[in-house]
Formats: sequence, C-alpha cells, structure tokens
Amino acid sequence: MHQLDYLTIFIFTLIILGAGLSFGKQGGDMKSFFAAGGAVPWSISGLSLFMSFFSAGTFVVWGSIAYEWGWVAITIQMAMCISGFLIGKYLAPKWKETQSITVAEYLTNRFGKKVQQYYTFIFLVLSLGYTGAFLYPVAKILNVVTGFDIYYAILLLGGMIMLYTAVGGLWAVIVTDVLQFVILTAAVLIVLPLSLEKVGGMNQFIAEAPDTFFNLFNGEYTFWFILAFVGYNTIFIGGNWAYVQRYTSVKDKSSASKVGYLFGVLYLISPLIWMLPPMIYRVLDPSLTGLETEGAYLRMCMSVLPVGMLGLMLGGMIFATASSVNTSLNLAAAVLTNDVYQPLYPKAGPKTLMKVARIATLLFGLGTIAVAFMVPLAGGIVEVVLSIGAVTGGALYAPAIWGLFSKRQTGTSILVVTGLSLLINLFFKFISPALFSFSLGRSSEMIVGVFLPIALLALYEIYGKVENPQFKQYENYLERNKRSGLTESLNDGQIQNTYGYKVMGWAFIGIGLLFFGLGIWGGGGSIYLFIMGTLIFLLGYYAVHYSSKQAKAQNIK
Repeated sequence: MHQLDYLTIFIFTLIILGAGLSFGKQGGDMKSFFAAGGAVPWSISGLSLFMSFFSAGTFVVWGSIAYEWGWVAITIQMAMCISGFLIGKYLAPKWKETQSITVAEYLTNRFGKKVQQYYTFIFLVLSLGYTGAFLYPVAKILNVVTGFDIYYAILLLGGMIMLYTAVGGLWAVIVTDVLQFVILTAAVLIVLPLSLEKVGGMNQFIAEAPDTFFNLFNGEYTFWFILAFVGYNTIFIGGNWAYVQRYTSVKDKSSASKVGYLFGVLYLISPLIWMLPPMIYRVLDPSLTGLETEGAYLRMCMSVLPVGMLGLMLGGMIFATASSVNTSLNLAAAVLTNDVYQPLYPKAGPKTLMKVARIATLLFGLGTIAVAFMVPLAGGIVEVVLSIGAVTGGALYAPAIWGLFSKRQTGTSILVVTGLSLLINLFFKFISPALFSFSLGRSSEMIVGVFLPIALLALYEIYGKVENPQFKQYENYLERNKRSGLTESLNDGQIQNTYGYKVMGWAFIGIGLLFFGLGIWGGGGSIYLFIMGTLIFLLGYYAVHYSSKQAKAQNIK
C-alpha cells in the first residue's frame, strides 16, 4: 500500500470516531443510549439494519463463497430480500407493538422473569461467539491488505469499536452505519467497472470462468440450503436481539414495517454489485485455496484501485464490518444493564445506570476480542458463522417470535422447545460425528436448525388448542401493555434526530472533500472519484441544511 492509502485510512478513521464520539453528550438516560430516543427515522434505521447484517461477512464470508463457487453467493444473498419483506409485513410491527426497548424486556413481560433470565444467559454466551466471529473479518481485512499481524489487528480494532460504542450509544452505532453504507456503495461502484476492465470485459470474464460458476445452486449450497437459509434469516433478522432494536427504536408500527421493507429492497439490488469483484478475481488468480479465499475481495481491490482509494475502501470495509460488532456490543450492554443490573438494584439512578452501561460495553468488548482470537482454530470464518447460525438461530429466536402471535405458548413451552432444539442440533454437530461417523451436510444442518423448533412449537400449539388451558399469562401481558400505553413524549427523540442529521451531514462533506483530494491522484479512476465525491458532498450539504431548519423549528442550538 502507498503512504497515501495509510493517510486516507487515518483521516477516515478520525471522521468515523469523531461522528461516533460526538453523541457522548446527547441524552443521558437508558432510552437515549439503547433506543436512540425512540424516534429514529425509518430510513436511517433500515440502512443501519442492512449494514449491521450485511457487513458481518460480505467481504470475507460471502466473498470467499463467491470466489470458490461463483453465482450461488448472489443467489444466497438475494434470497435474504424475501426475509426482509416478511419481517416488514409481519414481525417488525409486532415488535414495536410490545413497547419494549429490548427482547429481554419483552420476555419478562410476556413469559416472566425466570424465562427472561434463562434466555439472557444463553443470548449473552452466544453473542460472544457471534460478535467475536464478526470482529475477526475486520482484522482479516487489515491483515490481508497491510500484512499487519491479525491478532494485533483484533486488539486495535476491538478497542476503537468499544470506545465509540461505549461513549455514544445506539445513535453512534446508527450514524456510523449510515456513513459506511454511503462510503462503501460509492467505493464498490468504482471497484466494479475497474475490475471488469482489468479482466477484459464482461464477455471475457464469462468465457474464462469455471464451467459451473454461474449456476444458481452450486456445491453444498443447494436449493434446500437456500430455502432453509430464507427461513433462518427470517427468524434471525426478525428475532435477533440486536436487530430488534432497529424495529423498536422508530416512532411507530408503520415505520417499523418500512425498516424491514428497506432491508428487503437493498438485498434485492445489492448482491449483484457486491459479489462480482471476488468472482472476477477467480478468473484473474484461480490459485487461492483454503483460508486464502477469505481474502479474495481485498485482493481484487488491491489490484485495481488507484492510489489512496484503496485506503478509503479498506477503511470503509473495516468500519462497515465493525458495525455488526458495535451493534452487538450496544445490545449486550442494554441487556446487562436494563435486564440484569437494574432488577438487582432498582434504586439505581440514571447516572449510575449509564456508568454501568458503558462498563458493560467495555467488558463485553473484551470478551469479544478473546473469542475473535480463537476463530482461526475453528476452521475459519465461513465455518464459524454458518455453523453457529444453523445450531442456535432457530432454537434461540423462533420461540420468542412465535410468542408475539400466540396466546397458547407459555414460559415452560418455549424453554422446552429451545432446550430440545439446542440439544438435538449439538448432538448432530459434535456427538454424532464422533460416535457414529455421521454428520449432517450444510443443507441438512440448516434445515434441521431452522424447522425443528418450528415443528416443536406447532405441536405445542395443537396441544394447547385441544387442551384449551387458561391463557392467564398472555392476558396479564395484554393488560400490562394496555395500562402502560405509549405515554412518553417523542420530543427528545426528535432533538436527537436533528443532531444525528447534522453529524452525518458534516461527515459526508468531509468524505466528499476526501474523494476530491483522492481524485487528483486517481489516475484512470479520477472521473469516478470526482463524480462520487460530488454526490456525497451534496448529500452532506442537504443533511446540514435540513438539520439547521429542524433545529430552528425546535428552538435548539
């Protein structure tokens, strides 16, 4: 990498950290820190949801699959748009209707404190696995491009993410997500034409690709895997405690639905743009094997991007992939503070709770770093992400989602379903291969993980219909929600929204100017840099202007 690339990464890091840390004085209560005031615009929350999920492995996990298997990586990601539409139609408005900040709070209200404690324990343990798996790709990106030791990279990046998440809360997470979305969309729109030019055009790329490279389904990624993957993502994105924040932090049920719909639209459009570069690199260099394929996306960028632009792309990838980490850190801190510490110390004041929230963020972040250190020992990021998802996703999140719609499910029923599902999935994952030399394939593992808990929940639903028991638990839940209502004012949330637009606007102006500066040294890519820089600068100007109008209307500085 050129010195200009390192300078670009440094400047971009300052912009992101500055934006995140600027929210340190915005709001000093739990609702501000964990729900961003409860009135986040649906468009911003939707982009944040997209980036939080998208960035977990697009460059490393799906880039590796795209390099090795081709078009099926696009098929897998496009299938996620179905999940987004289903969530927007059915699940997101239901979560907003619960009037809860976290899923743990909903579980307490719906099924009781003991059930909430059980799920909280499982969630926190599994979240360490998920979040560590998300931090690893960030460090992998830095390692591939710069040669910086991957373990030092994990420490450095984990520390930065913990810092601005602990200081700024959910708004810091959301704003940095939106910045990363704009940056990476602009960057990949530069990478793609340069990649095609490098390979000799689309026709040449198609002609030199492997024979099965453009099959809709390929290798272990069969039709049944895709079908199960849609089911898994509907449950995972619709029930994952971190993503539910995106539905509960908007102002009403209609806005919550739009968050899901926006996610679906973005996954309908973006996979083709994002997955072509690592596919093209397969033609340029077919020699990558094993864990080397995890660096295919970065190697493509390194071979085509002009001086300075590689640093911007790398910075964007790092912080975009990090958005999954900061989302999980904020959520874990919310659970530890709101649902573990506060019930133990009900007299704790707002200042004490905020201090606990920030300490919880840092402690969970340290655990995440430790898990990220162990990812290479588990067979690489693809194996870790897909295996954790298959074994735990349906078992942990499906029961809570089912409870949103059913009056028959009880605390006992969902605990039994989760426990049985986890035991059976773990048996096939670890015990069966060792004792009987039998293991499930990728598709079968995903199918069992998704549909087993659904089948068990359905069986209990039938039992409940036949036995027709009293639904006192559900009736108490409805009565509690009816009494609480939605009484709080949204004024504080609107003030935070205005400040959020202001921060994003100035950040976009800075990034637009950075694009202009890079265009001077951009060589053949200068025209792309100037065009994208202009668009980002104008977007920033509009955001600043809009925030100024809103501030005057609200009589704030």
